[in-house]
Amino acid sequence: MKANEMFIESIAHKEKFWAEQAEKIEWFKKPTHILTDDGENYPTWFADGELNTCFLAVDKHVNDGFGDQVAIIYDSPVTNRIIKYTYSQVLEHVSKFAGGLKKLGLEKGDTAIIYMPMIPESVFAMLACARLGVTHSVVFGGFAPQELAIRIDDCNPKAIITASSGMEVSRRIPYLPFVKEAISMSEHQPEHIVAFDRKLLGNRVDFKNDSSLTDFEKLMTESEPTDCVPVESTHPLYILYTSGTTGKPKGVIRDNGGHAVAMKFSMQNIYGVKEGETFWAASDIGWAVGHSYSVYGPLINRNTTVIFEGKPIGTPDAGTFWRVIEEHKVAVMFTAPTAIRAIKKEDPEGKFLKKYDLSSLRTQFLAGERCDVATLDWFDEFVGVPAIDHWWQTESGWPMLGLMPGIEDVKIKRASAGKPIPGYDIKIFSEEGYELESHHEGYLVIKLPLAPGAMMGIWGDPERFKFGYLAKFPGYYFSGDGAIKDEDGYVFVTGRVDDVINVAGHRLSTAEMEEVVAAHKEVAECCVVGIDDDLKGQIPFAIAVLKSGSKVDEKTLEKELVVLIREKIGPVASMKNALVVNRLPKTRSGKILRKLIRTMLDGKDYQMPSTIDDESVVEELQLKMNDYKQKYL
Repeated sequence: MKANEMFIESIAHKEKFWAEQAEKIEWFKKPTHILTDDGENYPTWFADGELNTCFLAVDKHVNDGFGDQVAIIYDSPVTNRIIKYTYSQVLEHVSKFAGGLKKLGLEKGDTAIIYMPMIPESVFAMLACARLGVTHSVVFGGFAPQELAIRIDDCNPKAIITASSGMEVSRRIPYLPFVKEAISMSEHQPEHIVAFDRKLLGNRVDFKNDSSLTDFEKLMTESEPTDCVPVESTHPLYILYTSGTTGKPKGVIRDNGGHAVAMKFSMQNIYGVKEGETFWAASDIGWAVGHSYSVYGPLINRNTTVIFEGKPIGTPDAGTFWRVIEEHKVAVMFTAPTAIRAIKKEDPEGKFLKKYDLSSLRTQFLAGERCDVATLDWFDEFVGVPAIDHWWQTESGWPMLGLMPGIEDVKIKRASAGKPIPGYDIKIFSEEGYELESHHEGYLVIKLPLAPGAMMGIWGDPERFKFGYLAKFPGYYFSGDGAIKDEDGYVFVTGRVDDVINVAGHRLSTAEMEEVVAAHKEVAECCVVGIDDDLKGQIPFAIAVLKSGSKVDEKTLEKELVVLIREKIGPVASMKNALVVNRLPKTRSGKILRKLIRTMLDGKDYQMPSTIDDESVVEELQLKMNDYKQKYL
């Protein structure tokens, strides 16, 4: 079946199509209700089925005779270690760690936060939670303690699982101290802190003198293995927080059944990976890509997955990605365009690349942000395998736009994210809710039901889910992105229509950053927008109005705001610039014209908004921007 035929079938005969896909995973109790309503007019999949995601990712393969296949390759250029774990070894580690968590009192229905670096133990912790029916929430290690505290108070974990430290190119991230600081800020107090001691000099864990800590390794080695707990298809596998336009992160809920079906389907049909091959998603497990395609997707599909603790450059050089591909015989890879841009910047002539045999690599997938044509051209010239851009969100958990090399030869259109994936009935709407013809930009929306594996809601806040995603166009999911569709059905995503920016593939809330900037004692009001950046796609830029009578030096303030964002949001925000102005351009109703500010900072042509209150503010702002750019950019 061709991709277009598969797409039509998935829309015209939804239940039949997904019932057939559900047959490709192993259920403890097969679902008889394929598509049902959750009681709030939101569709759910396989509601009466029972399964266990850890069983599908690990136990099944051992039972089927593949226990000796390598499941995980841990490749850490920052510690100069490579360790391989077979499926049998993963089963031993995970079942015993799950037994340890069970001993601590964790059970189905509880939540646990995992705040760990890119090490195998992070994967063991995720799978152990899934084994017990404990809903995990992995928090990216680049987030500061305040961000972690927000998540602690939102999901009320019974346990936090962490490590002594994380390794960056030139520094260590103090995970355990950050956890303790976050707990001191939060109202909810977890019952347990389980810490993995990486035994790195200067970052050891003092278990003897700190009774609040449980030793991860000791808990795992001294516990009896425990079996998988059957859970309902709709039981939450995990909560993953993503930036919201109101500032507070949204806890996206992922189910077990729909997610497992989606992972199997996408690995085989979209990514075209055969069972037994090596698949590498160069992402942190704290992001949706890491959940879906560093951990669950490849393991459910019986692939070997690479857990990479390093960077595309600087660990030790711009050839590290190509070394990993050659050494581990990677068949299909997935990364963000930022990574390829960084390599291109360091190695424009491909000198590092030419040192390695990349014959195992069949396809390169890109997502997280739109990939510029120059980067695609460089990749095509020096790597020479298809680079397929595709689009999805934390909310979907797997691709909504893309191509399907798993079932047919693909035709790539540069700057396009591909065509709608089976299960996602994507439309381009006007503001009034009418479908637009090709080559007209509008809102990217998806007709309900979303495909299996998409978000079930927002943790603890169903009203926010309805208002944020379902209210704007009744009967449709509102993605928050703008897009254009061409005459061949290819979709070109034009970017966010709200105040979430995309920094190196990471979605971050400008509203949240504005709260940090506004809290500075010298700042009266402010806005933060995302400006174009050659390396990261977008980076935040702050515009601040000082309080009356303030004598603060503008460059001193800029430095202080950069530090504040780093402390409160995390280094991931990558903010470097802050401009002091006298006034901000606003509408007559008092709303800051952020899109206008962003366009001006990017040096693009703009039209004066008809709703602007005072046009002279724009002239003042342009002069300030020009002066700043000449001096500092």
